[in-house]
Amino acid sequence: MMNSIQHCEQLVREIYKHFDASHDFQHIERVRKNAFDIAACEPTADVEIIELAVLLHDVSDPKYSVDEDKLEEDRIINLLNLPYEKIKQIKTLIKSISFNGGNEMQADTIEAKIVRDADRLDAIGAVGIARTFAYGGAKGRKLYDVNESPRDKMTSEEYRSKETASVTHFYEKLLKLADGMLTQKGKELAQERHAFMELFLRNLRKETGEQI
Repeated sequence: MMNSIQHCEQLVREIYKHFDASHDFQHIERVRKNAFDIAACEPTADVEIIELAVLLHDVSDPKYSVDEDKLEEDRIINLLNLPYEKIKQIKTLIKSISFNGGNEMQADTIEAKIVRDADRLDAIGAVGIARTFAYGGAKGRKLYDVNESPRDKMTSEEYRSKETASVTHFYEKLLKLADGMLTQKGKELAQERHAFMELFLRNLRKETGEQI
């Protein structure tokens, strides 16, 4: 008989098959590894809640879902036969992960901090660069636009509604993530990835001759 994590993984795998390469199940596996690496330094963390939240955190992502009420997320959670308090914790944790144009919710528990850091680590560095252009390609966006100015302040709606070029996304979000890490291990892991993104952008400017 499957436990709740095995059952959850079986259900979410089917959903992530339909997402592009930036948010497929490989993304989930990388975030899970990041989360376990950080959790190993946080002995009080509940690893079951962390793993379930990682598995579920993108199933109702508004970039892919037309269901604003997150019924897909709720449907899966309800099939896992978890205690009410644990369901509440997982759903609150998932809400605290999203960047939302810099308007994110506060991550109040160590589990929320771990999962947020784990997810954001996968948004930066070499993998983050690959994911950014994979998503941009899936949405038909430009690689870069020299006439586009990155926004520093925006609402969640403005962040999601404007289809910016992929390089602009680095300045609006990705280059800000390392400074916002919430765990010591997350901060340490983010530094090398952040430096790699800066190197990539320097080389991109050199190769294109553009101020991007």
